[in-house]
Amino acid sequence: MQLTGLHILLTYQCIFECDHCFVWGSPRQKGTLGVADLDKLLDQAQAADVEWVYFEGGEPFLYYPVMVHAVQRAAQMGLSAGIVTNAYWATSISDAIHWLQPLVGALQDLSVSSDMFHCEKSLGEGPQNAIAAAKLLNIPTDVLSVAQPGSPATQSLGQLEDESAVMFRGRAAEVLAPASLEEPWESLASCPHEDLRSPGRAHVDPLGYVHICQGIVIGNVFQRPLRDICANYDPDSHPICGVLLDGGPAALVTEFGLPHRATYADECHLCYEARLELRLRFPELLAPDQVYGVFR
Repeated sequence: MQLTGLHILLTYQCIFECDHCFVWGSPRQKGTLGVADLDKLLDQAQAADVEWVYFEGGEPFLYYPVMVHAVQRAAQMGLSAGIVTNAYWATSISDAIHWLQPLVGALQDLSVSSDMFHCEKSLGEGPQNAIAAAKLLNIPTDVLSVAQPGSPATQSLGQLEDESAVMFRGRAAEVLAPASLEEPWESLASCPHEDLRSPGRAHVDPLGYVHICQGIVIGNVFQRPLRDICANYDPDSHPICGVLLDGGPAALVTEFGLPHRATYADECHLCYEARLELRLRFPELLAPDQVYGVFR
């Protein structure tokens, strides 16, 4: 497996608990990647020939000095660096300029989440202030918007999208999915959102887990270098990925004889609920607890 990009989850902690969040971002989540671990991870990314990194969460601006250090160091190493944020910090354009100033010249993209999940009944000023400040500083920007349930999901293969529908993983599977149970479980026989065979990018979380999809782990960078994890990744022999490649989430049900509903909201919903049933059987592959809504 050859990666070109790495999504680094700086923390699972967030100021919000959005209904659609597939990593269970919350003020109750704990922990972040420290400077020393980030430096080691960036070295590993460079050794694995990664070209770009995104710093995400949770909310990465909650650990601002660490985030700034990581972005600046990534840029010094020749990596293209981006950030995904809810812009809670952009209380005014002038304040947002101060927050973003240290990132000028190092940050290649500021992706701001702005939708009804983050801002409730109306879009907030924070995202607008952040975008305006970034443009004044010549920092490239994107707005990430997740539609309300009911729209068909974009087949994004895990990449960032300017607009997409809810994927019913994580908290969305528990909070939003029950109102959208329309797809017969047998029909959910593929994975439309992740390229499990040749993904091109992966996620690394604060615990070092390397996710091929949030909650499906292929290694840990605190135990093995990222380059080795990529070189040794065999999707067909991976107990979860191999089954998903053969027949999607429905195959998890049939392969392992799992209990199931008659209908689900989408492929992610069935996959997530099947993985919840399988966690005790594959604790190192279906991890960590945080992605499955268990806060410690």
